[in-house]
Amino acid sequence: MNLTAADVTRFWERIVKGPAADDCWLWSGAIGDDGYGRFWMWTEHGQRVLRPHRLAWHLATGAEVDESLFMRHLCDRPLCVRATTDAQTHLVTGTHALNMADRARALRDTNAAPWGIAGLGRSRIAQTSRAIRDVLRDRGYDAAAIAAIAAGYNLDEPTLF
Repeated sequence: MNLTAADVTRFWERIVKGPAADDCWLWSGAIGDDGYGRFWMWTEHGQRVLRPHRLAWHLATGAEVDESLFMRHLCDRPLCVRATTDAQTHLVTGTHALNMADRARALRDTNAAPWGIAGLGRSRIAQTSRAIRDVLRDRGYDAAAIAAIAAGYNLDEPTLF
């Protein structure tokens, strides 16, 4: 992967790190219709789009992720890019079977929804990721707001109490 120093700087400018030692590092850039981030860069063949969590893995380990492998989010946050070479990492490589086992463990496969977070559809996952991204841009790392959005709450709606 031919990254320039400008590409790496631009990538890290879009990461918001949580204040706690084990917090996610969340992507605040473009988000695709699957709820995962998108990072564009120019190559000798034109523009190329990368998944930020795969790029983070490459930057942390120096290795490129084989296309046959999946990046497993141990934190279950599609926007997380916390890739490190120690126990603090939130990303690990794995097979499709391991990724599906993670999905079942986290109850994201309920109602047989192929893109489901707790049975929600692909568009809802993207909506949730975009809402979290908007909080990151507006407020920085607001753990309470991020958790509320991930739990399905709309921050724009008043609560009963």
